[in-house]
Amino acid sequence: MKKNDVKIGAIVEARSQEELKHPFQGKVEKIYENSALLSITSFDPKDAASVSDLNNKMVINFKYLKAVKSPKKSANTPSNNDVKISKIDDDASNKK
Repeated sequence: MKKNDVKIGAIVEARSQEELKHPFQGKVEKIYENSALLSITSFDPKDAASVSDLNNKMVINFKYLKAVKSPKKSANTPSNNDVKISKIDDDASNKK
């Protein structure tokens, strides 16, 4: 892709020559002179440890980016909106 084709907020497909072994998708957060900062949104489960180490962000050169027609939904995509609520039973914890 060329710099003019990359827009902030766009979902793109990317590949990394070093950190990730498989192609992934990400949302463009910032555009630099020759690269873009991506927030990784969808990736191969085999790359889960590497994505976690990268804090779900990566800078990729424009030549390794490709436009995406429809973004993938990934079970590996963390959501900041996931909240788990559990009820604590006071009666059970007080009885011994």
